[in-house]
Amino acid sequence: MKSLRELYKIGRGPSSSHTMGPERAAKWFRGETDGADRYEVILYGSLAKTGAGHGTDRILLETLSPVPTKIVFHDELPEANCHPNTLDLLAYRGEELIKRSRVESVGGGSIRIDGKDALMAPSIYPENSFAEIRQFCAWRYISLSEYVEMNEGAEIWDFLQTVWDTMKNEIEEGLRATGVLPGGLHLDRKAKLLYESVREDDPEQVKELKQVCAYAYAAAEQNADNGIVVTAPTCGACGIVPAVLYYMQKKYGYEDARILRALAVGGIFGNLIRRNASISGAECGCQAEVGSATSMAAAALCELLGFPIEEAEYAAEIAMEHSLGLTCDPICGLVQIPCIERNAVAAKRALDACNLAHILVGTRNISFDMVVRTMYETGINMSHAFRETSEGGLAKYYSRLGKK
Repeated sequence: MKSLRELYKIGRGPSSSHTMGPERAAKWFRGETDGADRYEVILYGSLAKTGAGHGTDRILLETLSPVPTKIVFHDELPEANCHPNTLDLLAYRGEELIKRSRVESVGGGSIRIDGKDALMAPSIYPENSFAEIRQFCAWRYISLSEYVEMNEGAEIWDFLQTVWDTMKNEIEEGLRATGVLPGGLHLDRKAKLLYESVREDDPEQVKELKQVCAYAYAAAEQNADNGIVVTAPTCGACGIVPAVLYYMQKKYGYEDARILRALAVGGIFGNLIRRNASISGAECGCQAEVGSATSMAAAALCELLGFPIEEAEYAAEIAMEHSLGLTCDPICGLVQIPCIERNAVAAKRALDACNLAHILVGTRNISFDMVVRTMYETGINMSHAFRETSEGGLAKYYSRLGKK
């Protein structure tokens, strides 16, 4: 597996695969094509179908500016085996084509460049399944967070501190912000309203619901407004892990050092999904984004509470199992409906998964590795209409009602 630095990326929303990935590709391509006097970028598949709503064309034009750039939307994939988020970048000098490169935006802001494997981040974790990790930790008598430090080095904690500071900032900015989100849906921000609805005489479970959901809304709304967020593991699911950990820190006073270890453990589960399945909504539906984030948050919470490895695995498995089949059907290609609300619902589900695993530890029948394989099989067999194309589900029926 690769470093947690490849999982937790800090960047501008609203989409890690549709904005952060193409931006990264364009920066690389520009560095490879000094002297080009014009560019052309062809967006295929999901990048074409929801690129306008996600701002793919905007970020490419900004990144390649001031060189004139033409963006072409092509709904069909160039080859059957291409990733659903594929783009071709072409550089010209006069009428001469000086370079053409194919890039796949594979989720979470990561890219895969055709023929450039050497440029990709190396793997630093020898283990590639949770069964292998659990066995290694048992053999060395170490925790999951110690396992992360063993492979990443002590400097990983400085990196995760930056990640956590950014997560806190996205929530706190989101709680203060008001107004309408961009994109044409005329969707009001709701985080501040949710947060201010908390009353002293509310039952504890109601307070928890309002606060956790407010934090998730805050981060997800910042993402929808093109703010700076952390992929956890994607922009579209960026509110879930921060909401759970921010709630725990605010309510129980956990120090940052404990939160960082929770982020490390959550990251291990996210990395396993990324390697053995997918975190791309275009490839496997929203189960790959929100489902993965829910697993990460549930496992992170187990670490924060001092629960053993077996409970972290069980919590992550429960969280993913009950996200199986979750479709990606963003209305008008925007990361707003149902994405923002879905972050809030999933944050609560992560809390429930952790609690259930703690109670029922020892009764588990399904392994985390098994549910990850199941998610991937479910995703690749899902209709393309439900994999971030805005051609099915809520996106289809909202459009039919003339609400664009």
